[in-house]
Amino acid sequence: MTDTDATDSEHHADPVLRQSQHSWASSPATRAAMQANRRRDTQPEIAVRRLLHARGLRYRVDTRPIPTVRHTADIVFTKARLAVFIDGCWWHGCPQHHRPPRSNSGYWHSKIERNRERDRRVTAQLESAGWCVLRAWEHQDSAEIAVQIERLVRPNPNLPSIPYSKRDY
Repeated sequence: MTDTDATDSEHHADPVLRQSQHSWASSPATRAAMQANRRRDTQPEIAVRRLLHARGLRYRVDTRPIPTVRHTADIVFTKARLAVFIDGCWWHGCPQHHRPPRSNSGYWHSKIERNRERDRRVTAQLESAGWCVLRAWEHQDSAEIAVQIERLVRPNPNLPSIPYSKRDY
């Protein structure tokens, strides 16, 4: 084995180098920034969950509404059959805030379109199985989202609503 062969095999054995050879990112810095984005427990999700908890509502986090279906919802109320998705403006193509990137734009355009299509497909699948689906954008007011959720979970207006906590979330 020559020195060149050893270098090539070491290069291909390193998973970081191997991944970067076929990366969707336009640069290593872009790749690192994108990988640092959280899939769950984002600030908008946590803000909504705190408000719901303060109102006495209990829920499941980052779980599959239908166990046999691969997709997970951010917040799930199993008894009420409510699945809540708090979609990121960039990743899900918010019409108000999404700005397409200038580099690698072809890839990102198709990626965002696939995300939107998946969102529509998952919503339709859950609704056809008898679930109520609430989709909110990350830029929406957390208190307004929590009120919408509470109205869906506690539809009877005669039931007392637990007021917001005095803490400022």
